[in-house]
Amino acid sequence: MRKCDRIDLTEHRKSEPIPLTVAERDALSDEALGINITPVQGKENVYTLRPGSTIGALEIGGLSLHIKPKLRIERVLYLASYAMGVVDLRDELFDFKHEGSVADLLAMALGRAAGRAFRQGLWQGYRVEEEALHTVRGRIMVAEQIRRRFDMPLPVEVRYDEYTEDVLANRLIKAAARLLRGMRLNASEAREGLRHIDATLENVTPVRYPPHDVPEVEFTRLNDHYKEAVAIARLILRHWFHTAARDEKGVRVPGFLMDMNVVFQQFVTRKLREVMGVSEHTLRAEQPIVFAVDKAKKKTIGIAPDLVWWDGGRDRYTFVGDAKYKAIDGGQVRHADIYQALAYAMALDLPGALLAYAKGEADPVVHHVCHANKQIEVVAVDLEGDIAAIDESIKALAERVCRLRNEGRELRDARRD
Repeated sequence: MRKCDRIDLTEHRKSEPIPLTVAERDALSDEALGINITPVQGKENVYTLRPGSTIGALEIGGLSLHIKPKLRIERVLYLASYAMGVVDLRDELFDFKHEGSVADLLAMALGRAAGRAFRQGLWQGYRVEEEALHTVRGRIMVAEQIRRRFDMPLPVEVRYDEYTEDVLANRLIKAAARLLRGMRLNASEAREGLRHIDATLENVTPVRYPPHDVPEVEFTRLNDHYKEAVAIARLILRHWFHTAARDEKGVRVPGFLMDMNVVFQQFVTRKLREVMGVSEHTLRAEQPIVFAVDKAKKKTIGIAPDLVWWDGGRDRYTFVGDAKYKAIDGGQVRHADIYQALAYAMALDLPGALLAYAKGEADPVVHHVCHANKQIEVVAVDLEGDIAAIDESIKALAERVCRLRNEGRELRDARRD
């Protein structure tokens, strides 16, 4: 049974029986959470919960839900920040001495990074202001003065540059800290770190950023010490979420949620591009492709593989693959994944396809598909070792991609000849 008003779950792991109110059950049933809810036989309003690949924390009325990742939180922060294309959040930055909820650890990470940044100097910069003043400051906006004031001398419409701490980077950090302060945090370090941020940035304007439109910050040698704090703040803001469900008071349920399937796919894609020295134009992600299934009747269907290699020209694809973070029972690849990879290879007329799983989910193997003359390669990416081990795993994956791409190119050239 759950203790008090807090539920702790672990990614892909079934919980003990938990009592839930109808409102709590309905809120947890939101499709975006990916939680499988099963009634316990013989008991009323008691359920077992099994999260999918979505991790994070939610506040549902009087209930606090925390879903921990299988990986260490510092590893998750590294993967997610790299997937976003921001500064690497290396292990040594977040040497946590104890385990905690995702919200607690995020708050501690933000507090530590912000503390380091503030100690090196609070970032200030120039911001353009436009105001109506009774004294002239900066430039007079003549057109605005005539349009708004006509023949009145005061106030004067002016534009000026103000040197202030109310800049984008500080606004991002403050916004992330305020969101986390709305969560129930157990760690005293987490609460104290957020209070310190709020007090330090007292004169910074509070802003709400939509997750799909979190602005980026330009860094120079003058503000380079802010990179880590801004990276964590943007990570929090990008994954802040409101479910469609509402609690008992009718308030939409807020929280921090991260889909590890998406994080893994984006991380692998960005790392491969870096290792192989190619652009997103060549190694494409989630590329929508339409192909014919009945030329006589002009019928087509669409596919969107996680990864394709485009060699230029119409339909010049020479590699196709998918990145899979999903949990697999017994280390065996699901038939549906094999069917999907085979369909990609058939649709693009390639000799085979690649399935890249997180290590521990599937064993490396090559499946030779009878009669179709295709092969499906299954490879593992190590996410549990140190960052050097991850890099080596990606390099090995890149070698597989290059070999499959060369085989695809040779097949195309042979058929053209």
